[in-house]
Amino acid sequence: MTTLTPTLARDIAAALRSGAVPRTGLEHFATGLDRLLPVIEAELREVADGSGRGRSKWIRGEYGSGKTFATRLICARAREQGFATTEVQISINDTPLHHLETVYRRMMERLTTAAHGEGALRAVVDAWLYEVGEDVIRLKGVGEDDPQFPALLDKRLEEKLAELSTRNPAFSQVLRAYNNAQQTGDFQIAQGLLAWLAGQPHVDRSVTSRAGVRGAVDGQAALTFLRGVLQLLRQSGHTGLVLVLDEVETIQRMQPAATREKSLNALRQLVDMLAGDELPGLYLLVTGTPSFFDDYKGIKGLQPLYQRLATRFDADPRHDNLRMPQVRLPAFDSSRLLEVGRRVRDLFPATEGERVYARVGDAFLTALVDKITSGFGGRVSVCPRIFLRELVDVLDKVDQYEDYDPVAQYKLVLDEAALTPEELDAHHGNAAPVPDATVTSPRAARTPRAVPAAPEGPSETAPEAEAADEPTTPRASIRLDG
Repeated sequence: MTTLTPTLARDIAAALRSGAVPRTGLEHFATGLDRLLPVIEAELREVADGSGRGRSKWIRGEYGSGKTFATRLICARAREQGFATTEVQISINDTPLHHLETVYRRMMERLTTAAHGEGALRAVVDAWLYEVGEDVIRLKGVGEDDPQFPALLDKRLEEKLAELSTRNPAFSQVLRAYNNAQQTGDFQIAQGLLAWLAGQPHVDRSVTSRAGVRGAVDGQAALTFLRGVLQLLRQSGHTGLVLVLDEVETIQRMQPAATREKSLNALRQLVDMLAGDELPGLYLLVTGTPSFFDDYKGIKGLQPLYQRLATRFDADPRHDNLRMPQVRLPAFDSSRLLEVGRRVRDLFPATEGERVYARVGDAFLTALVDKITSGFGGRVSVCPRIFLRELVDVLDKVDQYEDYDPVAQYKLVLDEAALTPEELDAHHGNAAPVPDATVTSPRAARTPRAVPAAPEGPSETAPEAEAADEPTTPRASIRLDG
């Protein structure tokens, strides 16, 4: 568990102000994951034991249930166990799942280790080469200053590359050329070779010719390159890789159907490779909404994939089998939202801590939970992002202004242009939004239309009848008095 330093507390607050999930420190205000985390940590230990296995966990949850939060917390725990991690958000235009070369490139761009943070591929490759040199020193008793050292290093490097060469000659050729460029001080060539290894598509031919490779990493080669990265990680002192594929429900909005099928086939291929121990050291985390797991535009559209992941859930979630490939996250309720609010208040980096704690007490937090959930038609599951953003705003004002009393002065204003589609539908009392092929991400903000300004003065949340009568004329903002 990371220590809650003032810097970390400020980073958490900064992320929540903008409605984002913080990158670190999540364990300090996590709730509802107490049963799932120990199961996943046990599976991570199995992947890390060197037996060559990989595993996957598929996390289902409604919008707002905390899927991204959960995967980032899992990644933080995994890095504490020596794993590298990487997170890829699937989208129609930016990162379509059926373009595996793009997915691989995003993976390498966001490769993260505990020691080097994000963008750690170069550090991993350099650590691997360092271990090759340490092997020579340890096994041959030869120091770096010995005239024999370069030849022995090359020989040991070839031994390490032998297994890679049989499966992916291009990967090993680039590593060999990268090492040579580093040794000769040709750092621009070395950087270009590393970019090619990471799947970057526009590396100059003068760079790739040094390694005897052409073109770029394509979809067919992406999973083979992933296996090469896994080998580098294990041989450079890491226990494996946690790969997150977030928001895979985007697949449901892809057109035509053949594109969806290609994306589902990519997932099936990953599952089959893990089952066949072809991706040793990989722990795959996939998140999606229930419709992705249950509908025919989701995994039911590819029967072999559905058969591998099908999980029966009873009405009572207390006895869910969390060892199954597919697990569900509990939806937020008011008590859980209140507990998150308490934890965020307690970690808030206040200058005037006593004043903040006195004025933002449990009574105010309870009222804030009630106010915000009523603004979204009682659908607590869509509230956490707005609730935390509003809470931090209140904490900021109390901390900055001695005369600010949130009980008397706080008013909730929901700016519809700043709401996600799910939040906007809940606010208007509509059912969950139907997937739309024109929306690139379920979290993409809708384009606001020019509308008349909201009337001055307080008003309550628009009733369902009003939302139903005027579905095409949203208000600019809704003000709820404290």
